[in-house]
Amino acid sequence: MASLHGVLADTREIELSAKVIIHMEGNKTSITNIRIPEGISGDSSRERVKTFTYDFSYDSSDSRSSTFASQEKVFKDLGSDVLKAAFEGYNACIFAYGQTGSGKSYAMMGNPGDAGLIPRICEGLFSRISDMSRCDEASFRTEVSYLEIYNERVRDLVRRKSNKTFNLRVREHPKDGPYVEDLSKHLVQNYSDVEELMEAGNLNRTTASTGMNDVSSRSHAIFTINFTQASPLPTPAKFDAEMPRETVSKIHLVDLAGSERADSTGATGVRLKEGGNINKSLVTLGNVISALADLSQDVGGSQVKKKQVFVPYRDSVLTWLLKDSLGGNSKTIMIATISPADVNYGETLSTLRYANRAKNIINKPTINEDGNVKLIRELRAEIARLKALLAQGNQIALLDSPTALSMEEKLHQNEARVIELTKEWTNKWNETQDILKFTKRPQGVAMAPPELPSSLQGCGRMSTEQQTE
Repeated sequence: MASLHGVLADTREIELSAKVIIHMEGNKTSITNIRIPEGISGDSSRERVKTFTYDFSYDSSDSRSSTFASQEKVFKDLGSDVLKAAFEGYNACIFAYGQTGSGKSYAMMGNPGDAGLIPRICEGLFSRISDMSRCDEASFRTEVSYLEIYNERVRDLVRRKSNKTFNLRVREHPKDGPYVEDLSKHLVQNYSDVEELMEAGNLNRTTASTGMNDVSSRSHAIFTINFTQASPLPTPAKFDAEMPRETVSKIHLVDLAGSERADSTGATGVRLKEGGNINKSLVTLGNVISALADLSQDVGGSQVKKKQVFVPYRDSVLTWLLKDSLGGNSKTIMIATISPADVNYGETLSTLRYANRAKNIINKPTINEDGNVKLIRELRAEIARLKALLAQGNQIALLDSPTALSMEEKLHQNEARVIELTKEWTNKWNETQDILKFTKRPQGVAMAPPELPSSLQGCGRMSTEQQTE
């Protein structure tokens, strides 16, 4: 899914007496090039007004306008989809892209008293967990991590001061894909725990003043929630009556640094180097999106042509870490933030085209289900089938035949295997719940979680085709 978010003009734009060149109507966004006189016709590249269509278009430039899109509306349209995907067992990702000062951090983190998507998604997650736990519908385990990518180096934002805070290495797991080695993960039991970690991470994040933004993010930030749920509650009585289910969802909430031009920001020295690295990673992100869009549009094309399309994930740390979210097992939403001012026409048009390209990507998310639980369910289905065959054989006097005896023997084997697997899985899940029950995190102290049992270890919406693994 691709959505457009236009935000309030900043002080610089007001001082320059900038004119509004963005118009939004429904899910359409139009940009006007005021340098081209009205009534002049020519080739499409010189059109005065260009119009783009997205899944959603939000106008947050004037709170007095009848079309003003509040943070609550954006959350209901986009954030609720992220929560829905997580509780269904899918991975999810939401990220904001746009030039510096266009409102990415406002959309993702918000302002005091006007929370953005990340806090609202976290609060909504624990609100639903609380409701479901109160009704004994399921049991949950949640842990979070928070990192920034600064000058192509990964830094842990919520680890206690140590030599492992900076320059963490990105590795690749053969099954789970890219991950950050030694990145701290923190067990959380309510939204207050998340809020505390988020605030600590935001204080550690690298920001600086530039000519276009007084508090410009100089790094990309990724807040990740690993969310495990088991339903029904792991008790023998419920397992006998219902099919068990355990899923592990990973939610990436990404606040990107803004693309910028040195002549506009007035950057020199360290700021210039930061801007260069930011632009390099964003250019790579654009190349990845273009390649994935080409692959998605050529769904029915030849395999030879597909092999010729190279997706440059490894060209930047950002795209490498978000590999699965951008073109794999995830429901992903891209928010493109733009300035409504004419002084930013070039950057705004570039962002609109960027988002227009991204909406063509087709991901294929799958439900991330525990292998043992999946096997239990398959064995139960086989048991039900064998019982039906035996009942049918009994009706036609074939109970003592070799075929019936073979089926009965297989039935007993499957029943024994289900009992064994169910007991093993239940014990492991209960061990995890005991850890959660007795583990309390001291105030202001970051703590890595205890080792999970092996069965519980973790292994868009651009456009999605759903399937169950």
